[in-house]
Amino acid sequence: MDFWPEFLASSWGKEFVAGGFGGTAGIIAGYPLDTLRIRQQQPTSTDSAIRILRNVVSSEGPLALYRGMAAPLASVTFQNAMAFQIYAVLSRVFDTSVRTTDPPSYKGVALGGIGTGAIQSLMLSPVELIKIHLQLQKKTQANSLKGPVSVARSIYRTEGWRGIYRGFTITVLRDAPAHGLYFWTYEYMREQLHPGCRKSGQESFRTMLIAGGLAGVASWICCYPLDVIKTRIQAQSQYSPSNYGGIVDCFNRIVREEGYHVLWRGLGTAVARAFVVNGAIFTAYETALRCLFNNSQATNQ
Repeated sequence: MDFWPEFLASSWGKEFVAGGFGGTAGIIAGYPLDTLRIRQQQPTSTDSAIRILRNVVSSEGPLALYRGMAAPLASVTFQNAMAFQIYAVLSRVFDTSVRTTDPPSYKGVALGGIGTGAIQSLMLSPVELIKIHLQLQKKTQANSLKGPVSVARSIYRTEGWRGIYRGFTITVLRDAPAHGLYFWTYEYMREQLHPGCRKSGQESFRTMLIAGGLAGVASWICCYPLDVIKTRIQAQSQYSPSNYGGIVDCFNRIVREEGYHVLWRGLGTAVARAFVVNGAIFTAYETALRCLFNNSQATNQ
């Protein structure tokens, strides 16, 4: 009965809960743009995001833009909360020369972000695999699966854990450096926009939105070609007509058959989504954290 009060009284508990709020806000804010990005990255797609949007809405209805959202939404609270908590720990571990009363150094921030991205891929890879399969389903498909659980069961039944973790390596290669740049950009930009806020924690909503948005944009630009390869690998199934033999084979075939420019297809949609989503994530995270700490201080007085 006393677990939640004690959990929320700790700084770890506050950061965990705030991370959950941030992740939920990000999923809801950017999911339609994520669906458009996934469809743009497919080998059969040559349409712009606007044309794909019109086709999806007219043929499948506006709710199709949210198809598959249950999988990331169900896991995002724990996943994002864990990501922020892991980052908070690793950013200190990688640079112990900084006093605990001071904010982590930029070196600690970057290395902590890289470690966070690699670790969270263990959870993120299967979730994104399921999400991608649902996002690519068409309403008219006779054999379409109804939700994330049925997709997971189908993949596990035919391919086992190997199928569930298809694309894990490329997910780590994408997320480790991207998260390092992500957290570094956020910490650097918030300090530039509001000097001293890293120590005081009193930045404005405008600072949170802009710094978070720019962090998302920077991380997506640096990893986008890897994301295209990841999507292609995870979108295939055991019975796909031309399965890729791995990351290098996927890259070579994409470049040979479609050209280098395909590795950047959908970048505009991804960047727009990244600004919206990550502005929402950091604003919700910092606001929730501030509220939790203020409430704790008021209770103790």
